Amino acid sequence: MLRLVAGHHRGRRLAAPPGETTRPTSDRVRQALFDMLWHAPWAGRAAVEEQRVLDAFAGSGALGLEALSRGAAHASFLESDRVALAVLRQNVATLKEEARCSVLGGDVLRPRRAPLPCGLVFLDPPYGRELVPKALAALAEAGWLAPQALVVAELGREEALEVSGFVEQATREHGAARLVFLRAV
Repeated sequence: MLRLVAGHHRGRRLAAPPGETTRPTSDRVRQALFDMLWHAPWAGRAAVEEQRVLDAFAGSGALGLEALSRGAAHASFLESDRVALAVLRQNVATLKEEARCSVLGGDVLRPRRAPLPCGLVFLDPPYGRELVPKALAALAEAGWLAPQALVVAELGREEALEVSGFVEQATREHGAARLVFLRAV
């Protein structure tokens, strides 16, 4: 079981999809990620509070739901796995956050048009497939990225990342994961 680590829903438990098809971001890594966003000179509370958030490759939705718990205005979730979608919808309902969430089934590499752009974007694709650059290009084309959006990508520790149109703000390693914070230019 996962739990939300801070904010309005602090301590609330989330279900995780069974099996090996998803890899939820651990509570410890989520705590470190949000602490960094909260306190970094290039981010701060405004990077989360009142933002429209996109959680792509959402799985359980823990990243987007953590952002909502910490004051984000709205979270959209993109996920292609049917089992993960069911768990994600259950997590949103458990928190009674249906009014502030959009759960969308579909491929992040071929997303539907965004209703509104998002200022904070989480990308947590399967490791080792170099999906972050492809996802960023597809999401930008579909209107998901607000001007100067902040993107947090979770990659495998040794996975290369080359993207144009973004400035790297910071990188942190946590076990097998590497968090890369990017700002759209």
